[in-house]
Amino acid sequence: MAANTAQHMGNLPSGMGICTTIPDIFYIPELVFGGVTWALVASTLVQPANPLGWVMFVSIFCFVMTFLWMIIFACGGHRNSSSWATADFAYHGIAAFFYLSSSVSLAFVTITISPFISSSAVLRIYRIDIAAVVFSFLSTLLYFLHTIFSAMRWKSF
Repeated sequence: MAANTAQHMGNLPSGMGICTTIPDIFYIPELVFGGVTWALVASTLVQPANPLGWVMFVSIFCFVMTFLWMIIFACGGHRNSSSWATADFAYHGIAAFFYLSSSVSLAFVTITISPFISSSAVLRIYRIDIAAVVFSFLSTLLYFLHTIFSAMRWKSF
């Protein structure tokens, strides 16, 4: 008798399956937390422009790409191909790295303006910046978890 050498093939969900499987269950929270980060950074004073521009780029880019990625997976455009599992892992790894770099720069900018709080308007902007930092780091965590679980799924292909 020959030993069974067939390996288990991974599965990429489609349709409503993306709402019930890990790592795809992270799509909706990534969109929500990324959208909130985008809105908070957009509603604050853009000073200094360079780091906050990077945060805006990352939040908009990841929001749009994650939405498109979710639509492709929901419609079954991946056709259960292992190259899509690899691309899923790569995209979420890059998104996690982008969000980490933008979160750190946003936290740095927020810390540096804290000694200059002199009026209620500046205090309001400071509080919005703090909320943006929190949501940005939560988005980083979600993308990082998605990357880890995507790597585990990729290895099963």
